[in-house]
Amino acid sequence: MAVNKDSNIYTITFAIILVVIVGGILATIANGLKPIQDENLKNEKKQYILNCLPGNKSVTRNEAGAKFPEIVIKRLILDHNSKPIEGTETTSKDIPKKVSDPTKETDAFNVDLKKQFKNKDLPEEDKKYPLFVCSVNDVTYYVAPVSGKGLWAAVWGYISLDSAGNTVTGAVFDHTSETPGLGAEITQDFFEDRFLGKHINKDGKYSPIEVKKPGSPKSDYYVDGISGGTFTSVGVEDMMTKALEVYYNYIKDINNQKEISNSNELVNS
Repeated sequence: MAVNKDSNIYTITFAIILVVIVGGILATIANGLKPIQDENLKNEKKQYILNCLPGNKSVTRNEAGAKFPEIVIKRLILDHNSKPIEGTETTSKDIPKKVSDPTKETDAFNVDLKKQFKNKDLPEEDKKYPLFVCSVNDVTYYVAPVSGKGLWAAVWGYISLDSAGNTVTGAVFDHTSETPGLGAEITQDFFEDRFLGKHINKDGKYSPIEVKKPGSPKSDYYVDGISGGTFTSVGVEDMMTKALEVYYNYIKDINNQKEISNSNELVNS
């Protein structure tokens, strides 16, 4: 029996078959590319962490995978009281293996600070703060993720602090959909470099870095914001204020413990 190609049934049947075939092909391609996409996302995160460290601003995403375990010597997760969460510390010898396991909730690399701050139902005491301890030319730095909200959507970044936890030694920022030429400028070197050398310690206590209107008097405790990007600048200030104190208090506690230990050794020697 001849098929009536002009009938509605033929047209609908042909369309359904075509959609199923094309959909199946696209799904197969997507599944095949997913491991590559996941690896690229992991390497991008490693790149962010490395780029905020002195001398590593130019590390590319392709290079980040190999350099990450060389520079990041330890990582751990802190609670909102700046205390390490038991079982979350990972040292450099474990990093090549454990960083590839996205299901491991006790791995700091898998903690998404951005999702936590977007979750309004998550109590403050349940938030987790990942911290990366790095070594560059035998000098210790701490890389702290920060996250918040800009004008349109999320903004986030990574801040490196010196071994004392007092001074910013590098900053990298990114965003979801800030306005090009305005708020989106937070990703540019000229803005990120404004944070270099800024202090988060004043009179022995944590002091958040302010992002002020451009043209304000110079200070070690604030930077010029983006002209025309006020809301994004406020978002950058807010995300640093919310998270950096947790990291600062941990680093201070670690250094205090070292001082006490060294003092005891001198007394006993």
